[in-house]
Amino acid sequence: MTVYLMAGGGTAGHVNPLLATADRLREREPDAEVLVLGTAEGLEARLVPQRGYELVTVPRLPFPRRPNGDALRFPGRWRASVALTRSILSERGVDAVVGFGGYAAAPAYAAARAEGVPLVIHEANARPGIANRYGARLTPYVGTVFPSTRIRGGRIVGLPLRREIETLDRFTARPEALTMFGLEPGVPTLLVTGGSLGARRLNQGVSSAIDAILTAGWQVLHITGDRSPVDDPGLAGYRILTYCDRMDLALAAADLAVSRAGSATVSELSALGIPAVFVPYAVGNGEQRFNARDAVDAGGALLVDDADFDEAWVRDTLVRMLENPALIADMAARILTTGRLDGADRLVDLVLEARAAMPASGSGER
Repeated sequence: MTVYLMAGGGTAGHVNPLLATADRLREREPDAEVLVLGTAEGLEARLVPQRGYELVTVPRLPFPRRPNGDALRFPGRWRASVALTRSILSERGVDAVVGFGGYAAAPAYAAARAEGVPLVIHEANARPGIANRYGARLTPYVGTVFPSTRIRGGRIVGLPLRREIETLDRFTARPEALTMFGLEPGVPTLLVTGGSLGARRLNQGVSSAIDAILTAGWQVLHITGDRSPVDDPGLAGYRILTYCDRMDLALAAADLAVSRAGSATVSELSALGIPAVFVPYAVGNGEQRFNARDAVDAGGALLVDDADFDEAWVRDTLVRMLENPALIADMAARILTTGRLDGADRLVDLVLEARAAMPASGSGER
């Protein structure tokens, strides 16, 4: 029996592609055992057991970014974390490690190298994180989502998508979607979403100019998130949700999206051919701006700085876009050329390639 260890977590950007890949591995090798290495604090602590996978944990160990007490203690904690992970690999007879970045990934990379276990890395963002930059020095098997990603040994595989997105037929699902969200058939739909937590600038900009959007002949499905809700003015054609647990149907209803530019969002919109206005999150290392680059360069999306996305921009630029159906149709065709639906299969193929290159792994002959 083959044993795979999936390493990573912390955020949905790490956990969701990890789970999509685990599911595909189990589909293609029903007798395989899949373990997930994460931390007790990350999103994986809830989502991994819910999906039916065993979670094994290591202590959360951020890389030190400044000289302080944590930096002094880091080498000892690092050695302990790698040793713990090596014992997991050995005791469970792991045949391959697949890492997705995050706090649990780096020790798994070091442990895989030390134990002689095939290592595959998946980098979801156009600007790689610290853990994956480190891991890419230890293996030639590195999958990326975006052509612009600069990481050692990277080859494009795309993002492993959730099965409900990968198999979504938007045309067939649209009637169900419109009924579920109380939207009208025959009216184009603007989807506004800032992710599960929401995005204050998106919410304020759209809600303050909703009258102009509706007057342009569009209806709006606005998923606000739970941190920056907006008041519902009770206007026909304006549907407000705090949270949506059927994002596949929200995407089936959408003709244009206004959203952040996380890797999953960009990948899903591109793969489904939904043009977008991307408003990158202004905090962090700037990866969202780079994630959107390929779709923007192809003419399938527009990039707007967070500080510029306000009521005036919506009433002027966005409304002019909405009043130009030929432009929206052209953008849809262009963004589709940048997307991929087969990321899960392509990453699994890379895992099998890595295993085939080291056939003795997992047999005690390391």
